[in-house]
Amino acid sequence: MRLGKKVGIPIALFRLEGYTEVERSLGFSMDTKFKTALEFTLKWEGGYVNHPADPGGATNRGITQTVYDAWRNQEGLTPRSVWFISDDEVEEIYRLKYWGPSKAAIMVLPLAVVQFDTAVNFGVAGAIMFLQEAINAPPIDGIWGAITEGEFQKNNTKATALKICDGRIEYRYQRVRQNGSQRVFLQGWLNRDNDLKAFIGGMD
Repeated sequence: MRLGKKVGIPIALFRLEGYTEVERSLGFSMDTKFKTALEFTLKWEGGYVNHPADPGGATNRGITQTVYDAWRNQEGLTPRSVWFISDDEVEEIYRLKYWGPSKAAIMVLPLAVVQFDTAVNFGVAGAIMFLQEAINAPPIDGIWGAITEGEFQKNNTKATALKICDGRIEYRYQRVRQNGSQRVFLQGWLNRDNDLKAFIGGMD
């Protein structure tokens, strides 16, 4: 997969509608799915970091300073360091900027968890690209169009989630081959990807 160093195109904030109907069709609460996905992601995102080799810059619990600034501006709040981000802000940003736009809410639980974590790790467009590659839905462009929707409907499965995990691992090695300075992050990335596979392993 050919991704940028971290895909992060601006995504319009929106709230997913029609929760009740979709929840009935899936047989469990979307909020439960979101909380499950968030639990895994926050385990790996940790606290405040600002590594000089990380192009994302200052980040706290997976939220970059750039994303935090944009969200606070959207909410009419004054800018402040991502160091001070609150629990409620973390959950709201993840729900509105990653969970909804990545389409994780309409996926079976294992795929929802993987799609959400991939969106946080690679950006929403990057997550859609990994999904497109896993389900063979060209073009691999990060845009959820008619072809992607059609192939997704046939492949909304745990098997697809595992394919995305394998794609992530392959991409990690590719990134290090292209930029040796990223090798310092490799083992941590691989640990996260393999833990994600284990996390969804017992899910239906």
